[in-house]
Amino acid sequence: MKQMFQGFKDFIMRGNVVDLAVGIVIGAAFTTVVTSFTNAFLKPLIQLMGGGSGLNAGKFYIDKVPFDYASFINAVITFVLTAAVLYFLVVFPLNRLAERRRRGEEPPPKAPSEEIKLLTEIRDALRAQQQGGQTYRSEPPR
Repeated sequence: MKQMFQGFKDFIMRGNVVDLAVGIVIGAAFTTVVTSFTNAFLKPLIQLMGGGSGLNAGKFYIDKVPFDYASFINAVITFVLTAAVLYFLVVFPLNRLAERRRRGEEPPPKAPSEEIKLLTEIRDALRAQQQGGQTYRSEPPR
């Protein structure tokens, strides 16, 4: 049971799982903020630079079919801002934390169990017996 929980803890503490979970939660929340910002401020600026104001701003038409390039540029800006914030506020700090853990907080190797120690002693005794030509018996000769 203890080994199962240790395996689960190791799985959860992998950087990729934690990064993914944090990225999804923060990304979803932050995307709303960035989308609101770009819709409220950047899209109107793009529309002003691309053709004034009104319903036709930020669009061009081919055979009366509108192509809303301002919305596309707005979506690209939203993506870039969201990705940059997630990288600099989530991914970069978590990578630095993982690097610090690897450098300084690695636990020392575990001491061998009693069974391993006993098997090692038996192996060493058998080697010594074979090299020295000595034979050991558990019972006295008859």
